[in-house]
Amino acid sequence: MRYLITGTAGFIGFHLAKRLLEEGHEVAGVDGMTPYYDINLKKDRHAKLERFASFQAHYFMLEDWEGLVHVAKPFRPDVVVHLAAQAGVRYSLENPRAYIQANIVGSFNIMELCREVKPRHLLIASTSSVYGMNTSSPLRETSSSDYPLTTYAATKKSVETLAHCNAHLWGIPTTILRFFSVYGPWGRPDMALFRFVQNILAGQPIDIYNRGQMQRDFTYVDDVIEAVVRLADCVPDKSEGEEGMASGGWSKVAPYRVVNVGSARPVGLLDLVEEIERALGVQARRNYMDMQLGDVVRTEAAAELLERLIGYRPSTPMSKGVREFVAWYRSYYQA
Repeated sequence: MRYLITGTAGFIGFHLAKRLLEEGHEVAGVDGMTPYYDINLKKDRHAKLERFASFQAHYFMLEDWEGLVHVAKPFRPDVVVHLAAQAGVRYSLENPRAYIQANIVGSFNIMELCREVKPRHLLIASTSSVYGMNTSSPLRETSSSDYPLTTYAATKKSVETLAHCNAHLWGIPTTILRFFSVYGPWGRPDMALFRFVQNILAGQPIDIYNRGQMQRDFTYVDDVIEAVVRLADCVPDKSEGEEGMASGGWSKVAPYRVVNVGSARPVGLLDLVEEIERALGVQARRNYMDMQLGDVVRTEAAAELLERLIGYRPSTPMSKGVREFVAWYRSYYQA
């Protein structure tokens, strides 16, 4: 099939595009190559994708409507996977305007594009951050997500709402992917695992927020990609209706659903640090800090809907995932 993927130089987008290309699909990738983190890492990801003859690389921001139309109309994608976004909870406290432009305007353009090219399925990346103040555990697709705590989370929730309107008005089958703390090789430098490994190997202390009293539903990237590939073939239908709303994230009036993509096995922050220490064979120098503004103490995904839809849920243990990341980091940075 033909896949249009936004954010192919990003962490998840790179892994998804690589998997699809290896399976023989055609991929048109769009990425703005923003300097939020090391642009060379993004270039190296794309360089691996450009080895495939069935990959098209396009470089522009999603706010560029004409650029999107120029790429998508002749390509005629069967599936659109929208992963590009201004990421980062903490950066959204410093530069909120970037999130409005990239996440809301860019996502709206993708939805409008789908009205033009009519793919069989639109999948949009969201985040566990939309659950915000909700302290229920596990977090279900039907759990309240009305009170996000950061601009990043608020823009993602806004995109979910716009996507529902789009699905209802124009009949575009849409799946929202609420990712939970994705990690693994080629990961983002602003994420905890990357920063911890980087600092430990450099002999620098690591900042541990809330004095380590935090848990995250870490989800290994290969598991995430497996889930997304399977979900791409699992197209929502508004006839799922009342039964769907009772058991998951379906809409009563649109071909639209929300799906958690998480392992449903939260890991303590200090347990993560210990796994890194074992993988590196080095003890960390720990700098215990207070809770950061906009952060939450615990995330845990309910994964029953994901498993019911595709017969699969993430299962890679943290110990294996950390070892894989450390092996990649040592190789890539010759550390």
